[in-house]
Amino acid sequence: MDIDELWKNFLEVVKNSISSLSYETWFRDTKLVTIRNNSAVIIVPMPVHKKHLMENYKEIIEEKFKELTGTVFDFEFLLEDEWNQQKESEVPDLKEKAPIQDEYVAQKKEIPSSDFEEANLNKDYTFNNFIVGNSNRFAFTASMAVAEKPGKAYNPLFLYGKSGLGKTHLMHSIGNYILENTDLKVLYISSDKFVNDFINAVRNNDKENFKKIENFKAKYRNIDVLMIDDIQFLGNATKGQEEFFHTFNELYNENKQIIIASDRSVDDLKMLENRLLTRFNWGLTANITPPDFELRMSILERKIAHQESAKDVPKEVIEYIANNFASDVRQLEGAITRVFAYALMMNKGVVDLDTAVDALKDQLTDKSVYKNDVHRIQTVVCDYFKITLDDIKGKKRSQNINYPRQVAIYLCRVMANESFPKIGTYFGGRDHSTIMSSYRKIKSDLQTNEQLKVVIKELKQQLSP
Repeated sequence: MDIDELWKNFLEVVKNSISSLSYETWFRDTKLVTIRNNSAVIIVPMPVHKKHLMENYKEIIEEKFKELTGTVFDFEFLLEDEWNQQKESEVPDLKEKAPIQDEYVAQKKEIPSSDFEEANLNKDYTFNNFIVGNSNRFAFTASMAVAEKPGKAYNPLFLYGKSGLGKTHLMHSIGNYILENTDLKVLYISSDKFVNDFINAVRNNDKENFKKIENFKAKYRNIDVLMIDDIQFLGNATKGQEEFFHTFNELYNENKQIIIASDRSVDDLKMLENRLLTRFNWGLTANITPPDFELRMSILERKIAHQESAKDVPKEVIEYIANNFASDVRQLEGAITRVFAYALMMNKGVVDLDTAVDALKDQLTDKSVYKNDVHRIQTVVCDYFKITLDDIKGKKRSQNINYPRQVAIYLCRVMANESFPKIGTYFGGRDHSTIMSSYRKIKSDLQTNEQLKVVIKELKQQLSP
């Protein structure tokens, strides 16, 4: 059995021994690259995997590997770049490391169980329905590590990114995972709520004040996991910052997990005190950036799959929305909801590209391809060559249709200055390589074809404002 087959068999055994979510997060993208002198080197995709696998899955890896090979191996986890810098003959022998004791459940048995309502958690936000892509993979993996080992993996965990990118979803996912798998007490709260609770506790100078303050401290300090969202709004409350500083210190010193979310990085939180910013950097910071095209497509496809009224939705519709709503997930979800509602009212529930364009035209920016150029270019070219929009977007490749289509694609490129993939969206969802080929053909023909030069000139004149 070679090492590839061995690792494949090992992964199958592990897959049946842990949850599917844990397997997908920590094991799926690993690879065994060498075994030498009872030492095995495993390639992992990110640094967080190195730490988490060693601290939390070392024993199960050793056990399952021994079952397959009959030998006890030491394991080293490396990134691919690290492995490439080593020669196989130079892989060092690994010393036996004492297994890390898992004390966290035993330590918390005296803590009363929490529930989703008390924790302010939305049960619908889980790791299983969080769609992972390049823009959020690191934040997702870090969140999984914290959920599996609260107070042990990364403390605090600081998630940041613009609104609508999934920070709150990840925070709720962490909380829900912990409540489902442990008896730890969890609290999710916004910074505004934290400040308001503090103000209410200290507002009146009466004999009830002491009791209110004690209740406030009990709420925020007698817990195991504190998740505070939109920390940037704490900047307007000086006293609130001071109280959060003391709350943070007490939780941190007792190895309680702290998770913080913000719309900006720690370095950009200029309105907060330096002593808070220093503590935010003690743990791990993870950025979530706007979703790339592939992730936007996945989000839309997942959303469409859950639409009861959804019929067959052409891929060109999904690509149209993914191209024009690129800033955040909420925009994407709002756009597809609007398209379905519009189709139901105006087109008997049938969703096609024209329906999507009509439904969303008022929501697109001035730079929108549709509002500025592409649709107008297609219309002008079709009128010029006496063909229909269905012809130019369709699959027919006869010369009297294919040539005008190539001309329209060329004009879209030079006048709308759009990318080839985006232009392909408006021509029946054609591949970007096909669009590029059409553009280059017309560009090349213009060097020698005088008649084509006249056609392009006349079309540009019609399209000029």
